[in-house]
Amino acid sequence: MILTYKKYILKEFVKSLMKILAVFFFLIVISNLFEELSFVEKLNLNPVYPLFLSVLNAPSVIFDILPFIFLISTQFFFINLAEKDEFNIFKLNGLTNFKILNLVTFFSFIIGILAILFFYTFSSSLKNHYLETKNNLTTDKKYLAVITDNGLWIKDEIDGIISITNADKINNNFLNDVSIVQFDKDFNLIKTIICDKINIENKEWKIENAVINQNNTKQILKNLTIKSNFDERKINNLFSNLSSFSFWELEKIKRDYQALGYSTREVIVYKNKIYSVPIYLAIMTLLSGIIMFNSKYKKSKILNIIIGIFISVLIYYVSYFSNLLGTNNKIPIILSIWLPLTIIGLFCLIGLVRINDK
Repeated sequence: MILTYKKYILKEFVKSLMKILAVFFFLIVISNLFEELSFVEKLNLNPVYPLFLSVLNAPSVIFDILPFIFLISTQFFFINLAEKDEFNIFKLNGLTNFKILNLVTFFSFIIGILAILFFYTFSSSLKNHYLETKNNLTTDKKYLAVITDNGLWIKDEIDGIISITNADKINNNFLNDVSIVQFDKDFNLIKTIICDKINIENKEWKIENAVINQNNTKQILKNLTIKSNFDERKINNLFSNLSSFSFWELEKIKRDYQALGYSTREVIVYKNKIYSVPIYLAIMTLLSGIIMFNSKYKKSKILNIIIGIFISVLIYYVSYFSNLLGTNNKIPIILSIWLPLTIIGLFCLIGLVRINDK
């Protein structure tokens, strides 16, 4: 009998989860649609194309907000059970509040593991396709920056001059061990510039002791300034979209960053965020259940959902602030990810006291 009720509870929980997932997916697609429409309005593309781009991007956003989807889904799940007055029936058959909450919390943990193993790979693949598609649609393809085993490569074009820059290392606002090859529009060689480091703090790169080879002559300039479309901030932003990479690609990126001297903290923080998903989903489910049991469902649906959204926003900003401290080396990286979850978990343990009396 108890096994039958457990199956029923999980079935109802999955129903609530699927409904909320569908709602969020629709809202994400619609909100992204306006951005994609503005992106393609001058490209004379099929009107369906913005919708296609929006759908490609949606799974990645869904993965990022899964904990809050679980929080709100759990609220709906408990509200639906309360409206049908099924908690008394459960108690008569030996299913206490604690057992019900324990069941859905453990189930959320299992879904979190599956989300990491399968859904993240799927969403990152679509995100990668989304970014590649937008890059291919971009009318201005003059600029490019990539990290390879041979360091940082930048393709830039300004004032009719095409520059190919290769740097072995990047350290804060400096490129180290740099070579720049410049061509005209027909890719005829103009000159090469070799130097130990370049200050890229802004888009006027400052070079000290530049060795210039041009027309078979060699010249050394103590100070040289060249214009670029890139600066430190723009280069950092190019490599900040980690959600488009699979686990294996993230590990490769980490090794490439280490070889380049580029900070790997952002990659480590992001990987730990992924690893924390099962625990995050379980804690949010547990927290939502405790809130609903303690409210005794006396509040309206709208009020309960508003409370859920408020808590989600609060937890999001606390987690974001903590991750930011970790990325900026203010606190240990591991602590920046797991501290907010630990605090919420301790709060939930306190909330479980006398949960069966609710």
